[in-house]
Amino acid sequence: MTSTADAPRSPGRPRSVRADEAIIEATLDLLAEGSTIEALSIEAIAARAGVGKATIYRRWAGKDALLLDALRRLKGVLPQPTGHSVRDDLVLLVGAIGKNVDPRAAKIMPCLVPAVNRSPDQFQLYQNIISPRRQLMREVLRRGIDEGVIRADIDVEVTMALLTGPMLIQRVLQWNPDLDEQTLPERVVDAVLEGIQVR
Repeated sequence: MTSTADAPRSPGRPRSVRADEAIIEATLDLLAEGSTIEALSIEAIAARAGVGKATIYRRWAGKDALLLDALRRLKGVLPQPTGHSVRDDLVLLVGAIGKNVDPRAAKIMPCLVPAVNRSPDQFQLYQNIISPRRQLMREVLRRGIDEGVIRADIDVEVTMALLTGPMLIQRVLQWNPDLDEQTLPERVVDAVLEGIQVR
């Protein structure tokens, strides 16, 4: 399942950036207002965006491709590790987990969980969104191993789960309102590093 929004276009009338924005915004608005992924339709998106269905299909192969682009927009730009410090790069990546500048994310992201659990297609959509972020963390951990900062015998995948889980449960579910979200990324990273760093 890949997005076709950035696919090369044949010569002709240029695509309207305004229409692209309206379609993405309409998709996110409908999800934020309570539409489930299953119930969300191209017809409803087109009506909200003020475009025809054909306009959407010229840009995206179908609903899943459009959702992928819309949810990527919601997640924002991937954080870019500097490569200077494994700890600092992990704090940067952990701090980005569950953090979205778009206020609609607080309404949309928790609603994805049931859809992901019910539908193999939505599970794959979710994986397509988070896989690049997971790969960045994997690369930082492997760099730490190569640099002799992190033990070579760690399970990288389990370590990523240990780093990710606390931020997700706190930011998505507000598990403990007494935790300071500003300092939590550093505290999580330091706690995990305590167990995996070379001594």
